[in-house]
Amino acid sequence: METLKVSTKSSPNSVAGAMAGVVRSEGEVVVQVVGAGALNQAVKAIAIARGYVETSGIDLVCVPTFAEVEIDGEPRTAIRLVIGDRTRVSCESAPAPAPAAIPPVIVAAVAPTPGTEPRPRIGDSRPAPRPGPDEQHPRATA
Repeated sequence: METLKVSTKSSPNSVAGAMAGVVRSEGEVVVQVVGAGALNQAVKAIAIARGYVETSGIDLVCVPTFAEVEIDGEPRTAIRLVIGDRTRVSCESAPAPAPAAIPPVIVAAVAPTPGTEPRPRIGDSRPAPRPGPDEQHPRATA
């Protein structure tokens, strides 16, 4: 599988053309970026490339993963984007990281207290629960 390296100075239109060509010929392409600016250029290129290949019936998708790379002798964290047709992109080419265990302290902090209503979420039309006259607000200090 071919790897394209994208930098902050890369032209999104040029990268998109390269992506489209590789996806048409090989089915998938890997794009590697280091840094926010390079990722921005790569994402713009993916959006442009989707337009280039849609007439061919290709629906581009992107599977991001982290990778450790060495640049000028220094270890860096890169982002690798596996890009290909929705029907052909394999998750094996972009392995998922092992799930992290959630510390019990966090589980206890987010678990609902028995006998209480869950807090409303953004967009919820229910009003937020109010403490009763004998209850103290949960954020109030003693």
